[in-house]
Amino acid sequence: MDQFCPFRRCEANPIIRREDMPYPCNTVFNAAACRFGDTYLLLLRVEDLRGHSHLTLARSDDGYRFRIDPKPWIESADDPVFGPYEEYGVEDPRITPMADGTYAITYTAFSRHGPRAAIGRTRDFETFERVALASEVPNKDAVLFPEKVAGDYLMLDRPGGYHGVPGSIWLQRSPDLVHWGRGRVVLGPEPGWGSAKLGASSPPVRTGAGWLVLYHGVRSTGAGVLYRVGAMLLDPDDPERVLGYAPHFIFGPEEPYERTGDVPNVVFPCGMVVEPDGTVKLYYGAADTCIGLAEARLDDLVRVVREGCLPPEP
Repeated sequence: MDQFCPFRRCEANPIIRREDMPYPCNTVFNAAACRFGDTYLLLLRVEDLRGHSHLTLARSDDGYRFRIDPKPWIESADDPVFGPYEEYGVEDPRITPMADGTYAITYTAFSRHGPRAAIGRTRDFETFERVALASEVPNKDAVLFPEKVAGDYLMLDRPGGYHGVPGSIWLQRSPDLVHWGRGRVVLGPEPGWGSAKLGASSPPVRTGAGWLVLYHGVRSTGAGVLYRVGAMLLDPDDPERVLGYAPHFIFGPEEPYERTGDVPNVVFPCGMVVEPDGTVKLYYGAADTCIGLAEARLDDLVRVVREGCLPPEP
């Protein structure tokens, strides 16, 4: 394990490119991921030729080679409740397997009003039910915890992050997945690699050391922005309490397909699958243009946080 970066890229990267799509599009990136029975599923963000995004399923028997469905699964709603807030597309999904056997799908609803966190769910990845518009605008990077804590559903999100407003990771609580509130800041930007804004990546994973959360950090430079990945541990019983976080990023853009694309110098994970043997498969958007896969050991991800751990600010 590298002391600072426990991930190793798949030799076949990028595993999904625009050329692999069964219909015309501009780019494919930022895919949610989960296991559904014996199948690995990716929920791809696909940007069409207008610049609007929809979500398409891809399936695999081994987690490396994927078959992409011939048409989109989730497109902008046309109903009076969700439709006005999805007119420009649905973006950056995350999938959380829930305790009741459903799969919650958080995503960004995008419209002329701005980005807004939204929640849907499915049991079979055939039908999709919209549940709630879970935030005001602007808000992105919503991920759900897989189980209730102290009787509440929990969600990490990122309100703000635009026009000088700090982009911090917040924790919200809900009794029913619809009504959200009692927000508290979990972790905010600091000078350094994530100085502009932070956002949760894949859904939290319960470990013996606490909830492991991967997140992206954004740094603005003279040449544009850099998107890289950090890690933190949250208290298992009170997840708004940060037990610690690595002071350095643990994964960043290095390869040509991560450095060059519609948005250069971006690695942006939305999906993570933890295998029974402790292997972690991290699926990430690269330069807003294609999808990559990197692997690590869950124990090593926890270790890199604990060994370099910084306590939260008082």
